[in-house]
Amino acid sequence: MAKLPITLLTLLLLLPAICISFSPENPTDRRILVLLDDLALKSSHSIFFKSLQDRGFELDCKLADDRQITLQRYGQYLYDGLVLFSPTTERLGGSLDLADVLEFVDSGRDLILAADANASDLIRNIAAECGVDFDEDSSAVVIDHTSYAVSVVEGDHTLIAANDLIQSDVILGSAKIEAPVLFKGIGHSLNPNNNLIVKVLGASSSAYSANPSSKLSSPPSLTGSAISLVSVMQARNNARVMVTGSLDMFSNRLLRSGVQKAGSSIKYEKSGNEQFVTELSKWVFHERGHLKAVNVRHHKVGEADEPAIYRINDDLEYSVEIYEWSGANWEPYVANDVQVQFYMMSPYVLKTLSTNQMGLYHTSFKVPDVYGVFQFKVEYQRLGYTSLSLAKQIPVRPFRHNEYERFITTAFPYYGASFSTMAGFLIFSVVYLYNK
Repeated sequence: MAKLPITLLTLLLLLPAICISFSPENPTDRRILVLLDDLALKSSHSIFFKSLQDRGFELDCKLADDRQITLQRYGQYLYDGLVLFSPTTERLGGSLDLADVLEFVDSGRDLILAADANASDLIRNIAAECGVDFDEDSSAVVIDHTSYAVSVVEGDHTLIAANDLIQSDVILGSAKIEAPVLFKGIGHSLNPNNNLIVKVLGASSSAYSANPSSKLSSPPSLTGSAISLVSVMQARNNARVMVTGSLDMFSNRLLRSGVQKAGSSIKYEKSGNEQFVTELSKWVFHERGHLKAVNVRHHKVGEADEPAIYRINDDLEYSVEIYEWSGANWEPYVANDVQVQFYMMSPYVLKTLSTNQMGLYHTSFKVPDVYGVFQFKVEYQRLGYTSLSLAKQIPVRPFRHNEYERFITTAFPYYGASFSTMAGFLIFSVVYLYNK
């Protein structure tokens, strides 16, 4: 009995965390676990962490090998997002391991993973499960002798000034990133068997991955535009993952550093790193590009109530409301590529929905002349947005015996054939009986 009050007290303490966590009505992650190699990263990367806190996130920073680390308690996840800034960690603390991190993503939660030249096998394996393959050479970093950042010291050209960004307003925001993004770390390639992973920041065609302190004895395994510097993945359950090979990219030093790209006369007072990581983290943590569909309706034309069954050749109307989360509230989503299928084994009807620019999508069509069990299906997938999968089942019946027209136009040839046969038989009988 003494354990009961303790259990109740624990649940009461967890209740606020559960209430503010990720939900369909408030999709923005709120509680984020940050695992660090060294607590000094809290100060050296403070600008990035502060930007998260200023947007309302609650950060729980811990050493990656802390024995008290746990992602869930009593079957409830304690965090909505995970940030791994611990590239050298061989083993996570507590009972946390590779399977737990992957299960965290499988539950629909989000992950930011940053590595560097000393990335451990654990970090490499987590990235590989997300469709990202770091260079197998543990001593290799990205080198670019034409797109490096100009500095007082010539250096080894491993500080890359990259500006090959994905052209997507939903992922990187509508404001253009003018200054190059500074990158220093390891490159990766995308698994061709994973069509969910997308390159966000790529290397130039002159880049390659090698050990800068030794001469090349063989061609590098990663070269040119095949090198991805930052990649993101949105899983089929709408969990989002960001992977990069540069932990320094988030550091205060590179966020506030000026930048001049080799071969360019333009010198920027501030690199594009802060804008880049801020806008990308907004996407990862569902502050942008998160859709929801509500009020799915269908009914006969001229009626308002949803029927339990349709009849073949009925005229019907279908509508759905779609909204996008802006980080603070739901706003109407406007697009011209949302489609609905009237589906039974295959789509019998495929219609593009019209919109009133206020979130309402609608269309009308005639039920096909086929009876059976159909579905209204909306499968909406667009780069950067959460996918929508809507399905509503409805049976379709044929005409009843008393619902057909008295005379069917298409049957007139058969009517004529019947009456002509009867008339011919009558004439034949008269001629046969009375002909002498």
